[in-house]
Amino acid sequence: MSDRSFLSWPFFDEEHRKLARELQSWIRRNVVALEPPSVDGLDEHCRKLVRHLGNRFLKHAIPYPFGGHKKRLDVRSLCLVRESLAYHSGLADFAFAMQGLGSGPISLFGSNALKKKYLPRVANGKMIAAFAISEPEAGSDVRSMQATGRRQGDEFVINGTKTWISNADLAHFYVVFCRYPEGGDKSYVALLVDDKTEGLTIRRFDVIAPHPIGTLEFKDCRVPASALIGKEGQGLKIALATLDVFRPTVGAAALGFARRALDEAVARSQQRKAFGKTLSEFQITQVKLAEMALAIDASALLVYRAAWMHDVLREPVTREAAMAKLHATESAQRIIDEAVQILGGQGVLAGSITERLYREIRALRIYEGTSEIQKLIIANQVLKAAAGEGSGG
Repeated sequence: MSDRSFLSWPFFDEEHRKLARELQSWIRRNVVALEPPSVDGLDEHCRKLVRHLGNRFLKHAIPYPFGGHKKRLDVRSLCLVRESLAYHSGLADFAFAMQGLGSGPISLFGSNALKKKYLPRVANGKMIAAFAISEPEAGSDVRSMQATGRRQGDEFVINGTKTWISNADLAHFYVVFCRYPEGGDKSYVALLVDDKTEGLTIRRFDVIAPHPIGTLEFKDCRVPASALIGKEGQGLKIALATLDVFRPTVGAAALGFARRALDEAVARSQQRKAFGKTLSEFQITQVKLAEMALAIDASALLVYRAAWMHDVLREPVTREAAMAKLHATESAQRIIDEAVQILGGQGVLAGSITERLYREIRALRIYEGTSEIQKLIIANQVLKAAAGEGSGG
């Protein structure tokens, strides 16, 4: 990564700068392992990436003393890991992110028994996690979910469908969000479902940037009452709190993609000649590069502000996380598009870095809340703040 000056910003402590150096050193040593796999080798490649990250960087996605580095998840560390990995490999970033998101509800709300059973194995890369909330008719609008979890004595019985689930058919367990049949805001529950549970069927499908994703079908799928994460009725709270922690990290992954795209564009502009000059000597190219660099710094400020507020001020970061995710992902899409334009024909060659980035960035504007949903979240927070000021005057 060419520009590391942002690490001198006051958002970071020396431990974060040390982590960044460790990441770069590890990536240089393992660059071959980060190369994109063949389509047929996708699942095994993802498993290997999780094992590589285990006992090294996955400790930052799990709390202490359950295999993690700190008692409380440090979002700045999560963001630094995702940004560094995404710069080199979208799948490595994916593998790290899903270990954190998939186990996040357990880390934040799980019983000690669940934490002891699952989190150490997530941290050492021996167990793969998944987060199952989206449905065919309930994506960003999580309150519209239809999957049910009915309490029957010492068990919950799950019925319904979850889709767009990352790590489908690869994960060892799924944190599944569902609701009581009678409905209501207090009816949501979060349940841990092991991959071999009877009544669970998994179907995979392909997306433009290959990674393991699919649909989960639950038909009278029974899990013990001990699989409940948090308390009955807290499912929606658990889902939203987990997304608040990990949403800034989506912006960090977008930052990694964007920084790589800028570096590729700069390098090409200094090499490619047209009309007797390098592309970098043309003012129109310089304007593009300036706008790309500006957007990257603005995104980084928003991402690491949200992370710092979570870690240091320990304040709710719903507004800041939404801003970070929205700006970073939308900006990265534009930056990568400009990089492709600067590279010209080379930029759209199948298998080229910019072609890969072009496919990988698109999903980030959708998952963990679409860009449109982020705008609604931000507006809602602004209006709430205005109403509070008005009533206090």
